[in-house]
Parts: sequence; C-alpha cells; structure tokens
Amino acid sequence: MASQVFKNKTFSSVYHKYMIPISKETLNMVLSFVQGKRNGQPLEMAVDVGCGTGRYTIPLAPHFKKVLGIDFSKAQINLANQYNLLDNVSYMVAPAEKLPIENDSVDLLNAGLAAHFFRVDEFASEAVRVLKKKGCLAVHGLYPACDIEYKDLSHDLTVVMSEVWKILYQHADKSKDHLLCQYESIYEVIPLKDKQLFQDILGENADSVRLNVNVKHYCVLARKD
Repeated sequence: MASQVFKNKTFSSVYHKYMIPISKETLNMVLSFVQGKRNGQPLEMAVDVGCGTGRYTIPLAPHFKKVLGIDFSKAQINLANQYNLLDNVSYMVAPAEKLPIENDSVDLLNAGLAAHFFRVDEFASEAVRVLKKKGCLAVHGLYPACDIEYKDLSHDLTVVMSEVWKILYQHADKSKDHLLCQYESIYEVIPLKDKQLFQDILGENADSVRLNVNVKHYCVLARKD
C-alpha cells in the first residue's frame, strides 16, 4: 500500500520540508463554513486527521481552543511533536477509521491531502459519530496534474509533465482515483445532507525549480444536522 511510505522516518523528514501548505483560499473557505450557523458560539475542538507532521494542523490553532492532530504513522507524529511550539496543539497515533475521540465532541474534523488514503466509508461514519451538532467535516486536496508556465517553454513542459503523470499513475494504488476526480467520489460517500463540493479553487502557486506551477485545489465541506 502506497501510504505505508509515510511510516518511514527519512521520508517523513523530506515530506515535512517540501509538503505544499494549505492555501489561504481553502483555509478561509473551511473556517467560514465552520463558523456558519453557529450564532457566535466559540470554536472549541478541531481534529486534523491524517495530519502528517502538522503542516495542515498548525494553521487551525489560532481559531480553536484545542487542536488534535491524528495520523497512523508514528514517524510523522514524532516529527509533528518535535516541531510543535503551541500549547493548544497535541498529536496522537491512530487510524482515520477508528478515531480515539468521544461522540459529539468535535467542531471541525479536517483532512487535508489525506482522505484519498483512508477507507472512506469507515472514515465518513466516524466523522458523523464524533462531530457535534452543527459540527463540520472538511476534506480537501490538490490536483496533481499541473499546468506549467515558464517563458516560451510552457506548452512543452506541460505536455512532458502530463506524460510523466500518466506513467506514474500506472504504478499508483486506488487512491489516485479520488485525486483524479477531485474528490467527487468522497463527496458521494459522506452521509450528511448539508454538504458542498468545490473544485478548481484558485490557490497560491507552488514554486518548484523556479517554475510557476498552477495547482488546482478542491474541497468537500459537510455539516452535521
């Protein structure tokens, strides 16, 4: 299984250094959705599932009284604890499909660039269990096929990268299917009525080898009745 690579200590260090951060647009979209229909009630608890080394966990900290990051990889959690300087953020090793969290206790259950590795139906059931009334689920990622802009080589570089992705996909596991459909498949599985799917979100560009790479972000937001 491709996700097993995240348990490797060396890989985790590289992952922490080069992982693309959550875009401001996606973060603002998630926070706006969470704050809706709450009538000014404070945000107490956020849980970031598949948190890795905390790159998507830390941005939640200013907005919640307590933030818990959960990942199945001990190597990733060890690094997350190493880099954590915030009193209201903690981490725990656990699978996404069996969250060590009380029923009806979470304001936001977040999964950034991780849900495609989960057993999605089991994770969705856990989300319903742990979310408070009007609590929100946010599942978001970014599209791996990028349009490259670089001087007069934009077209050629984009074609080359498209071919590279086609070759890589031949060796990928089923998680790629969720990525390629921009999480439409995950949206369909979530058993909450109040839900929305946002695709092709314009976000910050990732700078790679001095090339302007336009990455497509997407996000599933759902609220428990």
